Amino acid sequence: MKASIIRKFGDTDVLEYTTIDTPKPASDEVLIKILATGVNRLDHYLREGKMMPNIPFPHILGSDAVGEILEIGVDVNNFEIGERVIPVPGYPMKKEEENINPMTLASSYGIIGAANHGTYAEYIKVPAKFVIKDTTNLSPELIATLPMVAVTGVRAVKEVGEVKKGDKVVVLAGASGTGSFNIQIAKALGAEVLSTTTSDTNIDFIKNLGADVVINSKKEDLISSVQKWTNGKGADVVIDNLGGKFLNQSIELLKPKGILVSMGFVDSPNVSFDVRSLFFKQISIKGSIMGTKEDLEFAIELVKQGKIKPLLDTTLPLSDANKAHDILVNGKVKGNIVLIP
Repeated sequence: MKASIIRKFGDTDVLEYTTIDTPKPASDEVLIKILATGVNRLDHYLREGKMMPNIPFPHILGSDAVGEILEIGVDVNNFEIGERVIPVPGYPMKKEEENINPMTLASSYGIIGAANHGTYAEYIKVPAKFVIKDTTNLSPELIATLPMVAVTGVRAVKEVGEVKKGDKVVVLAGASGTGSFNIQIAKALGAEVLSTTTSDTNIDFIKNLGADVVINSKKEDLISSVQKWTNGKGADVVIDNLGGKFLNQSIELLKPKGILVSMGFVDSPNVSFDVRSLFFKQISIKGSIMGTKEDLEFAIELVKQGKIKPLLDTTLPLSDANKAHDILVNGKVKGNIVLIP
């Protein structure tokens, strides 16, 4: 099969389009013919060697995909050849941990394209237990934008952030892949949303996602803007995918007993804050990573209801995976990039 692989860590030019062996499914697995695969910032971090420096080479990146069942393991009885399916982008690698809830707490939990070979390929094998049927009737290009950002968003906003109707929610970096879905999920749950950007060119895009207020944080003071928006009370929930110097600011945005969901480190993994800011307001800082099969199913149902819109920015052939990474790294994306095998 054709695949875009890396044989070493480095810049975007280490992505190599080549021919490798087609995987063979085990008895409890299905072989999926990939119709489209999404590109995530995680792929960039992995390619650079910043996250998992011990990945064996050659390696296939990619966590998101939609495809058709091509082959079924002998113990699998709930799928048919030709069915459109979506692999859950991460799952426990040990069978004995498959029923841990949430499964992201399993010691063997791994992300496709990190813990094993990923979706930058023509085919992928996945345990049937971690595959859902695609009943959206949308194009493969649109569905391929969903899995990782959708499960991550549902887990962070609905489950960890406990967002509910009437909440005031701040979503940082609303034009980013995760930010754009966090806005839509919060709105689907009945919350009001204030989101941020560093460019005026993103304001209309973020408003069209449903954000009630959009702040250019380079031009306006975010803390005073949130105080005005909440009539001095502070936000119920802040979804922070930036980390670094932004996390301290996120703490200040919250009302007493508010929830800060930390789900990324685009700025930096290192943070510094006054611990008194936690216990004086009795706020909670919760970590969130990825999500479960049930989170993906919840997100797909919201898509079917029209409450979440897949955000496709750019489509490229799989052979141009390096170009996709260039676009991602340069921050020229509103939504998601998709590769077509």
